[in-house]
Amino acid sequence: MENEISSTQEIQKQSATPAMEPPVAPASASQGLNKNMLVIALAIIVAGGLIGAGLMFSGGREAKGPSPEDAQPVIKSDHIRGDLKAPVQIIEFSDTECPYCKVFHKTMNRIFAEYGESGRVVWAYRHFPLTNIHPKAPKEAEATECAAELGGNVKFWEYLDRLFEVTPSNNGLDAVELPAISKYVGLDVALFNTCLASGKYKEKVNNMADEAISAGAEGTPYSIVISRDGDRYPISGALPYETVKQIIEKALE
Repeated sequence: MENEISSTQEIQKQSATPAMEPPVAPASASQGLNKNMLVIALAIIVAGGLIGAGLMFSGGREAKGPSPEDAQPVIKSDHIRGDLKAPVQIIEFSDTECPYCKVFHKTMNRIFAEYGESGRVVWAYRHFPLTNIHPKAPKEAEATECAAELGGNVKFWEYLDRLFEVTPSNNGLDAVELPAISKYVGLDVALFNTCLASGKYKEKVNNMADEAISAGAEGTPYSIVISRDGDRYPISGALPYETVKQIIEKALE
């Protein structure tokens, strides 16, 4: 599998650095040199202690970090486009207020048109709202879940497509648009509003975000391609269509 992932990395190197929304804003560059040195020194001490404690509690074995292997394969309860029995799976962790996710959503729709409609790829969408920079994104994720509750998988995707279409991104979508989108896709607005106000899907969205982090996500969009043999190819950022296509072709071999 390591050789397979290396092949994917070679593919990714052929493209420009992918655009990706980081989950944490970068630190200020105005910190003084002495303060930086003190912070670094303290960090080294703390890190050393944590490593030692980790080794102690793991019986001397190196602790396992985030990995694409920790993402659950596509299952029936996922929000999917395509045939669940398709030989290649794509799991996408996304944030509806991330501008790069908006771009990548168009890429994925194009990928699905080429590979999903022919039964070769199934695409599953999972939530990873970056709450520190997009505080509106979690509620928007809950809104898509309410659409799924009221209208099934078809309405989930119609709602998501419309949301990405109308949002200006970067936390710019007015909350009044959420029921407006539900009306646009043909849902009962009153029932939608009741569902959204209940907060019943908050935990589900949080659990998906936790899964994204465990699977190695460091920003959005973050996707994992799973081949017919079970090999996994992580995609960090909004890679262009041509590069994603190469990865899928590799997974189909």
